[in-house]
Amino acid sequence: MKTTFKALLAALAASTIMVAAADARSVKWARSGDSLTLDPHAQNEGPTHTLAHQIYEPLIIRDHTGKQLPALATSWAVTSDPNVWEFKLRSGVKFHDGADFDADDVVFSIERAMQPTSDMKGLLTSVESVTKVDAMTVRIKTKGPNPLLPNNLGDLFIMDKGWSEKNNVQKVQDFKNKEENFAVRNANGTGPFVLVSREPDVRTVMKRNDNYWGKGQVPLEITEVIYTPIKADATRVAALLSGNVDFVQDLPVQDIERLRQDRALRVNSGPENRTIFFGFNVGDADLKTDNVEGKNPFADVRVRQAMNMAVNRTAIQRVVMRGESVPTGVIMPPFVNGWTKELDAAPATDVAGAKKLLADAGYPNGFTTTLHCPNDRYVNDEAICQAAVGMWGAIGIKVNMVSQSKSLHFPLIQKNPPETDFFLLGWGVPTFDSDYIFSFLYHTREGSRGSWNATKYKNPEMDKLIQTLSAETDIAKRNATIATIWAKLKADVVYIPVHHQALSYGMKSDLDIPVDVSNQPKLKFVTFKRS
Repeated sequence: MKTTFKALLAALAASTIMVAAADARSVKWARSGDSLTLDPHAQNEGPTHTLAHQIYEPLIIRDHTGKQLPALATSWAVTSDPNVWEFKLRSGVKFHDGADFDADDVVFSIERAMQPTSDMKGLLTSVESVTKVDAMTVRIKTKGPNPLLPNNLGDLFIMDKGWSEKNNVQKVQDFKNKEENFAVRNANGTGPFVLVSREPDVRTVMKRNDNYWGKGQVPLEITEVIYTPIKADATRVAALLSGNVDFVQDLPVQDIERLRQDRALRVNSGPENRTIFFGFNVGDADLKTDNVEGKNPFADVRVRQAMNMAVNRTAIQRVVMRGESVPTGVIMPPFVNGWTKELDAAPATDVAGAKKLLADAGYPNGFTTTLHCPNDRYVNDEAICQAAVGMWGAIGIKVNMVSQSKSLHFPLIQKNPPETDFFLLGWGVPTFDSDYIFSFLYHTREGSRGSWNATKYKNPEMDKLIQTLSAETDIAKRNATIATIWAKLKADVVYIPVHHQALSYGMKSDLDIPVDVSNQPKLKFVTFKRS
């Protein structure tokens, strides 16, 4: 049959369209909860950072193993002045609206992140000033030498100064007081994906940034990301099985083995740099949510010890988590500097011993209190709370559980004063150092420190030791101080550690997204597997 030149051109065009369509891939991504806000400095919270990492970028990032990589900074080093770090910035980078990235944006963003309403300010307590040296060089001066400053910048996202001023978002959103600003639902970053639309708790759509500076250096094969929070476990799994989503970031533990048998799917598993625990209000003279008049049972360390001993971590690991967790006795994951096997050891479950401690503390018949628990943030968070409530009931403590979305749960913890006496929380450590835990969760709530310390725990001696960590350059001395702090804090039982969280990602078989130790998959690195 004779083929005309015109027909040949048409056939070639059709073939090109088919190849382009095959290479143009959208990824529909689901997880149990949404980002709390798009304002990149308003919330120091995992899912919020995860979404931000697709749109914005920090100076330094970490890959899925936790290794530091250059992002908007190409190099960083201490200058001849041990109090000054110098960052060389990446040239040729543009924001999504076409504006050039330079030192002014870095200075603006770091100073913005130090504002009172910023939840990132606790990472910058050692910073004295940020100055522009030239268009591609920034220096950060600290209040004394801080060898770990780069570790604190992995989730510190850089905004465009001009865009921020134009849209009146120089001030960080006051999240805990439900403030809104333009940056809450809009974004202009330098990242691999550009925001197309944002419907909180419904859907966020992003498209590939074809002008991304890293194009050619990273795969950047995904052309569109559709991010959908699906709270119900069964619905999330059904969406994966039906093909309505391509990637589920938080597989329910009860479905992992079944999904591993499905040849159309891939399940990747691994540990997360995160620990799950309960926290008490140990500071008030009286609690609002108990039935004990004029006293605070949690203020007595014997009560806290009893409740710690009552938790059967092995049962939670086996029944609630289906083996997808590691029981622990400290709120520090093994990835973190300062972790030891001795600190990690959890107390043996001892119901009789716990009852005796309660009786010694003056509560032979127990008491009643209220526990606040999120139901869309951590793996099986609500089920963990339910299991622990039963365990405390066995020693005579009746716990009324209030389960709600993290968007309602976290403000109870973050408000000053906090609005919860007893709560579940999970804590990841993006700096991979104990100081991050101490500064946010144990230090007295004042200034930029203690912003997540809802326990009202105050120990001036520990505060002083914690403050030395950001300036101590002698690593051996610093690690000895960390060990001293942990010994005291573990003995005080301000928190009840439960387990280190493990993760399983589910996806279509042509995707291979490794578990990220910070649970922040960066989709620019994803490559599709060709058959």
